[in-house]
Amino acid sequence: MKSQLLRFFAKHPFDAFNQKQISARLGIGDKAGRQHIAALILELAEQQILLEQKRGKYKLNPNYVVENEPKSVILGTVDMKSTGKAYILPQDENMDDIFVGSNNTNHALNGDLVKVALFPQRKGKRLEGKIIEIVKRHKENFVGVLRIFPKYAMVIVDNNGTDIFIPKDEIGLAKDGQKVLTKITDWPKQMNNPTGEIVMVLGNPGENNVEMQSILAELDFPLFFPKHVEDEAEKIPTQIPESEIAKRRDFRGIPTITIDPADAKDFDDALSFRTLENGHFEVGVHIADVSHYVQPNSILDREAYDRGTSIYLVDRTIPMLPEKLCNGVCSLRPNEDKLTFSAVFEMNEKAQVVNSWFGKTAIRSTRRFAYEEAQDVIDTGAGDCAEQILPLHKLAERLRKRRFETGAINFHSTEVRFQLDEEARPIGVYVKESKEANWLIEEFMLLANKYVAEFVGRNKDQMSQRGKPTKAKTFVYRVHAEPNAEKLATFVQFVNKLGYKMKTGKRSDLATSFNNLFKNIAGKGEETMIETIAIRTMSKACYSTENIGHYGLAFPHYSHFTSPIRRYPDVMTHRLLERYLDNQSSVDQAEYEAYCEHCSKMEKKAVDAERLSIKYKQAEFMKDRIGEVFPGVISGVSKYGIFVEIEGNKCEGMVSLQTLHDDIYYLDEDNYQVIGRRYGTQYKLGDKVNIKVQNVDLAKKRMDFLMV
Repeated sequence: MKSQLLRFFAKHPFDAFNQKQISARLGIGDKAGRQHIAALILELAEQQILLEQKRGKYKLNPNYVVENEPKSVILGTVDMKSTGKAYILPQDENMDDIFVGSNNTNHALNGDLVKVALFPQRKGKRLEGKIIEIVKRHKENFVGVLRIFPKYAMVIVDNNGTDIFIPKDEIGLAKDGQKVLTKITDWPKQMNNPTGEIVMVLGNPGENNVEMQSILAELDFPLFFPKHVEDEAEKIPTQIPESEIAKRRDFRGIPTITIDPADAKDFDDALSFRTLENGHFEVGVHIADVSHYVQPNSILDREAYDRGTSIYLVDRTIPMLPEKLCNGVCSLRPNEDKLTFSAVFEMNEKAQVVNSWFGKTAIRSTRRFAYEEAQDVIDTGAGDCAEQILPLHKLAERLRKRRFETGAINFHSTEVRFQLDEEARPIGVYVKESKEANWLIEEFMLLANKYVAEFVGRNKDQMSQRGKPTKAKTFVYRVHAEPNAEKLATFVQFVNKLGYKMKTGKRSDLATSFNNLFKNIAGKGEETMIETIAIRTMSKACYSTENIGHYGLAFPHYSHFTSPIRRYPDVMTHRLLERYLDNQSSVDQAEYEAYCEHCSKMEKKAVDAERLSIKYKQAEFMKDRIGEVFPGVISGVSKYGIFVEIEGNKCEGMVSLQTLHDDIYYLDEDNYQVIGRRYGTQYKLGDKVNIKVQNVDLAKKRMDFLMV
């Protein structure tokens, strides 16, 4: 009877009932049965399983899970829409998203971790519920424009947030119309808007520095290094003692080069090359030894961990480490002795690794190349350090070819770059092109990352003296899970409708299909959208101590070892590798898994910041081009409008369906097009069109187009 009673409450988690109502619902009419129900209700109320709402009326405690019944309360993350409704992304990955109406969000904001009570699900309908508790706010600080009224002020929050009420005595020196950073201090249940205080005045909207700082502040990134961190960095000596070099393998006499973007200042990696007496090649992948200077739990280490990564906005880099380290002491600048941690490979002409060695080293870079300079050497076959670059290029080509032959997927993503004037205003937009010089560096970095991970992780494949497999020591891996089968099927169906066929039977078939697809769509109107959806179809790469391999690269072991100046996981990798080279015991896995989760989260935020800065600069670039006509391609369709990407500069805006006055258009979602009801005019994904720039909203980083 108790189980029956609990199942009844589980099916009505939001309703309260008295003893008579429950007995009637359960079909219990006899006096003894009703008395038994009454006694059970009191017993469950004493155990706090049932909560008394009004005198004699009880409902199920939302924190109680009834056995053999679907969970009535789940944990999830809020994905808030501009309309006020929300979708909850459950922590249980096997559950579907849960819809929450705008009247049931309970003051939750985008990204918050919440408890959601589920409504009874009707057959064939989506899961719905209401937010009953905010477990953890995603953020408390928000960026917006201050508006001052006679008796109060409001911060109109950027990015469709909830506007924040500011009491008049909390305004301080801030002025009407300025961008500010504000913090929520209270949100009474009866109020539609939270109350807050102004943390910092950022400046006037539209000013480049203000907008870039707004992006960083919006994502809770620090705008500067605290003084005590800078002071700690200044204490680090710039000279390397000979006693330190004596402890290391000395590569200073071997030709060594760096190849980086032309505007780079932090040089993480260098390559040395020489031919050995046996005819093999020795390639040294030398990585800045950040862990020598940044000791665990030091002031510098805690700051680097909190940041997790450097952030690359359009006009600036927000480094993980103070400038003294990232651009000075650690950076592998030419003609300076530097401390490095190296992976050294002996390779034959087929680019097969015959031998590998890992350890602490000292190097002296003989030449700093920009990618364009190295590419010129590859194209012409002559120039500075050609005797190193050309054989390295041949080895890299073989490594790359073999990688794709063994199942790596050549994911494409367009990188937009800007030409900026002295005031950081965009005067040109172009797409960054990767060539052989980029691939040369990429292949040797992949090689080092792979072999370092194998060195630690392969121990689990070895047998102990007792004949049992040994457990690999805890390590920081860069992992990439297999794609979700349902998402993959949806993607294959999507590209089939656009005329592209894919095989998904075996992993090798799928990798070949993806690589062929990317070749076939190159230069076509649907290229950007297909590439974007392809990447979304795949699982997200992240950091973890649980090695599940890297699906996209087709590597069973993979780590990040090659960029410790700008990525904290690489610093952890260096420390762990040094520890295990010294035959020390394994570290605590749970502790390092928490570090990995933090670094994955910070990486995602950094990518979001970069994307926002690009969208802002694209909007700023088009602001002076209102009224001009551009050729473009349809990059997406929705029930609201047609998305068009301008050819050449990749700026994307929307043509609202309401502005198409020649007909009434509707969305044909299955075929990725909109169609006119009367005349049948079609606008389809990939079609070439001409648009006129109608409006640019810098604050929302949005562009509105008209079809010409």
